[in-house]
Amino acid sequence: MAKDRKADAPKKRHWWNYMAEAYRVTKRSYTWLPWALIGGALAGLAVGLIPAFLTKSWITWTILGIFLMTLIPMLLLANLVRRASYAQLDGMTGAASAVIENIGRGWDVKSEPVRLNPRTQDMVFRAIGRAGVVLVAEGPKNRVRSLVEDERKAIKRVAPNAPINVVFVGRGEGQVPLAKVERTIRKFPKHISNAEVAALARRLEAIGSNAIGIPKGIDPTKTRVSRRALRG
Repeated sequence: MAKDRKADAPKKRHWWNYMAEAYRVTKRSYTWLPWALIGGALAGLAVGLIPAFLTKSWITWTILGIFLMTLIPMLLLANLVRRASYAQLDGMTGAASAVIENIGRGWDVKSEPVRLNPRTQDMVFRAIGRAGVVLVAEGPKNRVRSLVEDERKAIKRVAPNAPINVVFVGRGEGQVPLAKVERTIRKFPKHISNAEVAALARRLEAIGSNAIGIPKGIDPTKTRVSRRALRG
Protein backbone atom coordinates (compact mmCIF):
# COMPACT_ATOMS: atom_id res chain seq x y z
CA MET A 1 0.00 0.00 0.00
CA ALA A 2 2.79 2.40 0.91
CA LYS A 3 4.52 1.63 -2.38
CA ASP A 4 1.29 2.34 -4.28
CA ARG A 5 0.92 5.71 -2.55
CA LYS A 6 4.50 6.60 -3.44
CA ALA A 7 3.90 5.62 -7.06
CA ASP A 8 0.77 7.79 -7.24
CA ALA A 9 2.42 10.82 -5.64
CA PRO A 10 3.38 13.58 -8.09
CA LYS A 11 7.05 13.75 -8.93
CA LYS A 12 9.03 16.53 -7.33
CA ARG A 13 9.80 19.31 -9.78
CA HIS A 14 13.27 20.81 -9.88
CA TRP A 15 14.46 24.22 -11.00
CA TRP A 16 15.36 22.90 -14.44
CA ASN A 17 11.76 21.72 -14.90
CA TYR A 18 10.54 25.28 -14.35
CA MET A 19 13.21 26.65 -16.71
CA ALA A 20 12.12 24.18 -19.39
CA GLU A 21 8.49 25.21 -18.89
CA ALA A 22 9.43 28.88 -19.18
CA TYR A 23 11.42 28.14 -22.35
CA ARG A 24 8.48 26.32 -23.99
CA VAL A 25 6.01 29.09 -23.19
CA THR A 26 8.35 31.82 -24.41
CA LYS A 27 9.32 30.05 -27.62
CA ARG A 28 5.65 29.88 -28.66
CA SER A 29 5.68 33.68 -28.93
CA TYR A 30 9.33 34.29 -29.81
CA THR A 31 10.72 31.74 -32.26
CA TRP A 32 14.08 33.53 -32.18
CA LEU A 33 14.49 32.73 -28.47
CA PRO A 34 17.28 30.12 -28.89
CA TRP A 35 19.45 32.61 -30.79
CA ALA A 36 18.77 35.32 -28.20
CA LEU A 37 19.86 33.02 -25.37
CA ILE A 38 22.98 31.95 -27.24
CA GLY A 39 23.79 35.60 -27.96
CA GLY A 40 23.31 36.51 -24.30
CA ALA A 41 25.58 33.67 -23.21
CA LEU A 42 28.30 34.70 -25.66
CA ALA A 43 28.01 38.34 -24.58
CA GLY A 44 28.43 37.34 -20.92
CA LEU A 45 31.46 35.21 -21.75
CA ALA A 46 32.98 38.04 -23.78
CA VAL A 47 32.64 40.43 -20.82
CA GLY A 48 34.96 38.12 -18.92
CA LEU A 49 37.37 36.98 -21.64
CA ILE A 50 38.14 40.36 -23.22
CA PRO A 51 39.43 41.92 -19.96
CA ALA A 52 41.21 38.63 -19.21
CA PHE A 53 43.03 38.88 -22.54
CA LEU A 54 43.94 42.53 -21.95
CA THR A 55 45.04 42.21 -18.32
CA LYS A 56 46.31 38.62 -18.39
CA SER A 57 44.31 37.96 -15.20
CA TRP A 58 42.80 34.80 -16.62
CA ILE A 59 41.40 33.10 -13.54
CA THR A 60 39.35 35.98 -12.09
CA TRP A 61 37.95 37.25 -15.37
CA THR A 62 37.24 33.76 -16.73
CA ILE A 63 35.22 32.88 -13.62
CA LEU A 64 33.28 36.14 -14.02
CA GLY A 65 32.69 35.41 -17.69
CA ILE A 66 31.32 31.93 -16.96
CA PHE A 67 29.04 33.39 -14.28
CA LEU A 68 27.68 36.04 -16.67
CA MET A 69 27.38 33.42 -19.41
CA THR A 70 24.80 31.69 -17.21
CA LEU A 71 23.18 34.72 -15.61
CA ILE A 72 22.39 36.81 -18.70
CA PRO A 73 20.35 34.12 -20.53
CA MET A 74 18.42 33.39 -17.32
CA LEU A 75 17.55 37.07 -16.82
CA LEU A 76 16.60 37.37 -20.49
CA LEU A 77 14.34 34.32 -20.27
CA ALA A 78 12.70 35.56 -17.04
CA ASN A 79 11.86 38.85 -18.74
CA LEU A 80 10.61 37.34 -21.98
CA VAL A 81 8.49 34.60 -20.39
CA ARG A 82 6.39 37.21 -18.59
CA ARG A 83 5.81 39.13 -21.84
CA ALA A 84 5.03 35.94 -23.74
CA SER A 85 2.58 34.77 -21.08
CA TYR A 86 0.70 38.05 -21.18
CA ALA A 87 0.63 38.02 -24.99
CA GLN A 88 -0.80 34.49 -25.02
CA LEU A 89 -3.41 35.34 -22.38
CA ASP A 90 -4.48 38.63 -23.96
CA GLY A 91 -8.05 38.41 -25.22
CA MET A 92 -8.91 35.19 -23.36
CA THR A 93 -11.94 35.10 -21.08
CA GLY A 94 -10.78 35.35 -17.47
CA ALA A 95 -7.22 36.35 -18.38
CA ALA A 96 -7.19 39.05 -15.69
CA SER A 97 -7.54 36.34 -13.04
CA ALA A 98 -4.29 34.69 -14.13
CA VAL A 99 -2.49 38.03 -13.85
CA ILE A 100 -3.70 39.12 -10.44
CA GLU A 101 -3.04 35.67 -8.96
CA ASN A 102 0.65 36.34 -9.62
CA ILE A 103 0.65 39.63 -7.75
CA GLY A 104 2.49 38.10 -4.80
CA ARG A 105 2.38 38.14 -1.02
CA GLY A 106 0.29 40.55 0.97
CA TRP A 107 -2.74 40.25 -1.29
CA ASP A 108 -5.95 38.31 -0.85
CA VAL A 109 -7.10 37.43 -4.38
CA LYS A 110 -10.37 35.89 -5.52
CA SER A 111 -9.51 33.60 -8.45
CA GLU A 112 -13.18 33.34 -9.42
CA PRO A 113 -15.04 36.46 -10.59
CA VAL A 114 -17.07 38.22 -7.91
CA ARG A 115 -19.39 39.64 -10.59
CA LEU A 116 -20.22 37.99 -13.90
CA ASN A 117 -22.61 38.59 -16.77
CA PRO A 118 -23.07 35.10 -18.30
CA ARG A 119 -24.49 36.50 -21.53
CA THR A 120 -21.68 38.94 -22.35
CA GLN A 121 -18.99 37.17 -20.29
CA ASP A 122 -18.04 40.49 -18.72
CA MET A 123 -16.59 39.89 -15.27
CA VAL A 124 -15.09 41.58 -12.24
CA PHE A 125 -12.32 40.12 -10.07
CA ARG A 126 -11.39 41.31 -6.59
CA ALA A 127 -8.04 41.64 -4.83
CA ILE A 128 -7.46 43.04 -1.35
CA GLY A 129 -4.13 44.50 -0.26
CA ARG A 130 -2.51 47.49 1.44
CA ALA A 131 -4.10 49.69 -1.23
CA GLY A 132 -7.55 48.51 -0.09
CA VAL A 133 -9.92 46.75 -2.48
CA VAL A 134 -8.94 46.53 -6.13
CA LEU A 135 -11.66 45.59 -8.62
CA VAL A 136 -10.32 44.34 -11.93
CA ALA A 137 -13.00 44.60 -14.62
CA GLU A 138 -12.79 42.61 -17.82
CA GLY A 139 -14.98 43.65 -20.76
CA PRO A 140 -15.90 46.86 -22.64
CA LYS A 141 -15.68 49.71 -20.14
CA ASN A 142 -19.14 51.19 -20.72
CA ARG A 143 -20.76 47.76 -20.42
CA VAL A 144 -18.84 46.31 -17.46
CA ARG A 145 -19.18 49.50 -15.41
CA SER A 146 -22.57 48.35 -14.07
CA LEU A 147 -20.98 45.19 -12.63
CA VAL A 148 -18.29 47.32 -10.99
CA GLU A 149 -20.91 49.57 -9.41
CA ASP A 150 -22.86 46.57 -8.11
CA GLU A 151 -19.73 45.24 -6.40
CA ARG A 152 -18.78 48.69 -5.12
CA LYS A 153 -22.20 49.10 -3.47
CA ALA A 154 -21.98 45.61 -1.94
CA ILE A 155 -18.55 46.41 -0.47
CA LYS A 156 -19.73 49.73 0.95
CA ARG A 157 -22.58 48.00 2.75
CA VAL A 158 -20.22 45.84 4.85
CA ALA A 159 -17.07 48.03 4.79
CA PRO A 160 -18.10 51.64 4.21
CA ASN A 161 -14.62 53.06 4.83
CA ALA A 162 -12.70 50.62 2.64
CA PRO A 163 -10.67 52.29 -0.15
CA ILE A 164 -11.78 50.97 -3.55
CA ASN A 165 -9.67 51.13 -6.72
CA VAL A 166 -10.85 50.00 -10.15
CA VAL A 167 -8.79 48.73 -13.09
CA PHE A 168 -10.55 48.31 -16.44
CA VAL A 169 -8.63 45.75 -18.50
CA GLY A 170 -8.44 46.10 -22.27
CA ARG A 171 -7.02 48.17 -25.09
CA GLY A 172 -9.74 50.79 -25.35
CA GLU A 173 -9.77 54.34 -24.01
CA GLY A 174 -9.50 54.42 -20.23
CA GLN A 175 -8.45 50.77 -20.06
CA VAL A 176 -5.19 49.15 -18.97
CA PRO A 177 -3.50 46.55 -21.23
CA LEU A 178 -3.23 43.11 -19.65
CA ALA A 179 0.58 43.31 -19.49
CA LYS A 180 0.37 46.47 -17.33
CA VAL A 181 -2.35 45.37 -14.92
CA GLU A 182 0.00 44.03 -12.23
CA ARG A 183 2.21 47.13 -12.40
CA THR A 184 -0.84 49.41 -12.20
CA ILE A 185 -2.14 47.64 -9.10
CA ARG A 186 1.24 47.84 -7.37
CA LYS A 187 1.33 51.62 -7.92
CA PHE A 188 -1.84 52.28 -5.94
CA PRO A 189 -0.99 54.12 -2.69
CA LYS A 190 -1.11 52.07 0.52
CA HIS A 191 -3.97 53.02 2.84
CA ILE A 192 -4.36 50.13 5.30
CA SER A 193 -2.14 47.84 7.38
CA ASN A 194 -1.56 44.11 6.90
CA ALA A 195 -3.84 43.37 9.86
CA GLU A 196 -6.57 45.51 8.30
CA VAL A 197 -6.11 43.63 5.00
CA ALA A 198 -6.89 40.32 6.73
CA ALA A 199 -9.88 41.80 8.59
CA LEU A 200 -11.26 43.37 5.41
CA ALA A 201 -10.88 40.10 3.50
CA ARG A 202 -12.85 38.24 6.18
CA ARG A 203 -15.59 40.86 6.12
CA LEU A 204 -15.93 40.80 2.35
CA GLU A 205 -16.29 37.02 2.34
CA ALA A 206 -19.82 37.64 3.57
CA ILE A 207 -20.77 39.45 0.36
CA GLY A 208 -22.99 37.48 -1.95
CA SER A 209 -22.34 37.80 -5.67
CA ASN A 210 -23.80 36.70 -8.96
CA ALA A 211 -20.57 34.99 -10.00
CA ILE A 212 -21.05 31.43 -11.23
CA GLY A 213 -17.50 30.65 -12.29
CA ILE A 214 -15.50 31.32 -15.41
CA PRO A 215 -17.42 30.25 -18.53
CA LYS A 216 -16.43 26.99 -20.14
CA GLY A 217 -13.73 27.22 -22.78
CA ILE A 218 -10.07 28.08 -22.63
CA ASP A 219 -8.78 28.22 -19.08
CA PRO A 220 -6.21 31.05 -18.97
CA THR A 221 -4.56 29.58 -15.89
CA LYS A 222 -3.29 26.70 -18.01
CA THR A 223 -1.23 29.17 -20.02
CA ARG A 224 0.15 30.91 -16.94
CA VAL A 225 3.75 30.12 -16.07
CA SER A 226 4.50 29.37 -12.43
CA ARG A 227 6.09 32.08 -10.29
CA ARG A 228 9.21 29.92 -9.88
CA ALA A 229 9.59 29.79 -13.66
CA LEU A 230 9.23 33.59 -13.86
CA ARG A 231 11.98 33.98 -11.28
CA GLY A 232 14.25 31.61 -13.19
